[in-house]
Amino acid sequence: MKFIDTIFTAFNLENYIDLLIVLTHKEIKVRYKSSVLGYLWSVANPLAIAMVFFVAFKIIMRIQIEAYTLVLIAGLFPWQSFANSVNASPMIFLANASIIKKVNFPRHILPLVNVLQDTIHFIIAIPVIVIFMLIYHRFPSWNWFYGIPMLLAIQVCMVYGISLLISTINLFFRDMERITAILMMFIFYLTPIVFPESMVPEQYRWALKFSPLATLMINWRKLFLEGSIDWVYLGLSVFYAVLLLFIGYAVYKKLSWKFAEVL
Repeated sequence: MKFIDTIFTAFNLENYIDLLIVLTHKEIKVRYKSSVLGYLWSVANPLAIAMVFFVAFKIIMRIQIEAYTLVLIAGLFPWQSFANSVNASPMIFLANASIIKKVNFPRHILPLVNVLQDTIHFIIAIPVIVIFMLIYHRFPSWNWFYGIPMLLAIQVCMVYGISLLISTINLFFRDMERITAILMMFIFYLTPIVFPESMVPEQYRWALKFSPLATLMINWRKLFLEGSIDWVYLGLSVFYAVLLLFIGYAVYKKLSWKFAEVL
């Protein structure tokens, strides 16, 4: 598509990939600089949240959900990757203002770097999901070999589009950072993340198809726990990912020429 081709303007593909690798590597090193636990921080947050919801729902409220620990883990790990990227997106261009002003490079690569580093942390956290599955005498499916790359590609495109949109708008409307935090809280509790989609009342279950995140998160859980993919939800996720990528880049393209005035 034309809008995808224009993303690589002023940089050929090889230079673009090299820059992407260098910046992503730098961000990962900065993230773990002077950190004692390092990689463990990638799994500590979702595990802590899972423990809180397990105590609240399973022990105190006694909700009857089979293997609820796995339900939590399979939902919270992909959610954390999504949430980290989106929550960080408002400040991406502002935090890199000095580089943007001094160096001529495709600025839209900065949100992508942020998304990719969170995706890498999610990938290296998947063994933790496997450990919990083994505890419950469940085993990874061969379908993971094609399912995980597919869902990762969809999630990267979807989150990149959202991050590009939010980071651009926040330069001109600084309240976007606070609005994003509030919206993420609503999305978290309205999406089947800490509960299975089967708990959504049947008369409202149709609404899940209109939530880009719900269609994606449902498939992550199905893939991890059942080794299957819901192809209807997958198709909807692809549609939403392309739509959000198009909207994000269109807004960026329209406003990027004003960046120097507001940074």
